Amino acid sequence: MATGPHNKNNRHSQTTNRNNKSSSQKPRSNQPRTNKPKANNNKTASHRSKSPIHKKPTGLHPRNLHNGRYDFDKLEAANPALTEFVILNPRGERSISFSDPKAVLALNEGLLKAYYGLEFWQIPPGYLCPPIPGRADYIHYLGDLLTATKEKTDTLVVENDERDPNAGSANHKHTVLDIGTGANCIYPILGSSLYDWNFVASDIDPISVKTAQLLIQANKRLTNKVKVRQQAKPSSIFHGIIKPNDDFILTMCNPPFHESLEKAREGSLRKVNNLNKGKTEALAKNSQPVLNFAGTENELCYEGGEIAFLKQMAIESKDFAKQVCWFTSLVSKKENVPLLQQQLKKLGATNIRVVEMAQGQKISRFVAWSFLTNLEQKSFFS
Repeated sequence: MATGPHNKNNRHSQTTNRNNKSSSQKPRSNQPRTNKPKANNNKTASHRSKSPIHKKPTGLHPRNLHNGRYDFDKLEAANPALTEFVILNPRGERSISFSDPKAVLALNEGLLKAYYGLEFWQIPPGYLCPPIPGRADYIHYLGDLLTATKEKTDTLVVENDERDPNAGSANHKHTVLDIGTGANCIYPILGSSLYDWNFVASDIDPISVKTAQLLIQANKRLTNKVKVRQQAKPSSIFHGIIKPNDDFILTMCNPPFHESLEKAREGSLRKVNNLNKGKTEALAKNSQPVLNFAGTENELCYEGGEIAFLKQMAIESKDFAKQVCWFTSLVSKKENVPLLQQQLKKLGATNIRVVEMAQGQKISRFVAWSFLTNLEQKSFFS
């Protein structure tokens, strides 16, 4: 599925944010970030539907393995092919050119081998190559959501739980459904490594499905953790994927956010020009840029754009309300958040949360919703 742009400044977000603040700001907002642990950092401050479950982020999640600069000694040891792409930035620090798709691919392979235990990772040419730090942040904040939910429901008593604990291929403790897993299979890789979650990964693209299956077969640690399902009906999201006896603690998705390939190319052109700002001459509007993170039409585009996809997802989620503890999806465009919230309220969602994340200067977010009572959610942890 589609992805937001990778921010090459992920590594420096904390320093940049501090240095750019004006001395005329109020004292509270001008306090530098420290490494001291914050109380209740992984807990929700409020359970109201409109409240976020964490404080406004100023950088990557505290548990994200990629806070600070990349350790190129470790990465090059894990993937020697990365060495030829390593350059020095203007400060004399090792980096890569994030506008070079081969360099980004080599970096990702190094990250997945060095930090997530993979033995093999490759994707077909032209398919989406995801920025690992931002993808990991989504996983970590979902972990916080589950922690907060379990803490909230621990004192409740479940009676007459009708769910069959032995039914359904996805019916294991803490199984997550990844909608639009892509050829990279990135969320199942990260989630199974970081939190030992089981995954069902779905996609409409046969090549993505086949590649994800090959990645699972090539990495022993994934073989009993991830199952892939083909979505046979392109107009459906959950229908045809969630089976009658399935229960999922979470669903997650990085939805396509372009209406057409033309819009996708325009967005890619802006991204490439931003990455090369001050280095090379800007590309013209009719240029065909080399995409550093690539992406196929199935991954990037949906008729009606992101909001059409999100509304369809919300509508279908109602049909599986009792089988999922939390539905979640990234929302690339901020203006789509209230539209999705409005749709969910009409459908009867009992709990809606908007969770913001920060990668460098870029703020992203996901929306989580549930149709269940606290007691019904507790049964997923029993």
